[in-house]
Amino acid sequence: MGYRRFDDKDGNTWEVRDRSGSEWDLEPVGGNPGRTISVPAPGYQADPFELSVEELLRLLGDVPGGETQRKPRKSPFGD
Repeated sequence: MGYRRFDDKDGNTWEVRDRSGSEWDLEPVGGNPGRTISVPAPGYQADPFELSVEELLRLLGDVPGGETQRKPRKSPFGD
């Protein structure tokens, strides 16, 4: 299965991974120094491939009006 990739305004590449119907993870790929960002999935579209780059940037928070909910990843070791 492939994941949707897009580039932000700084040229960093992100991959959209649909964790559930209500939450997506934006994973940094390639040389992207960013951290994984969990965002609420847009209610109007369930398929990341159907969104425009502008809509994905809005999820990332790179455009005016974009809101991002950044959450640190949970440790798999359960500390």
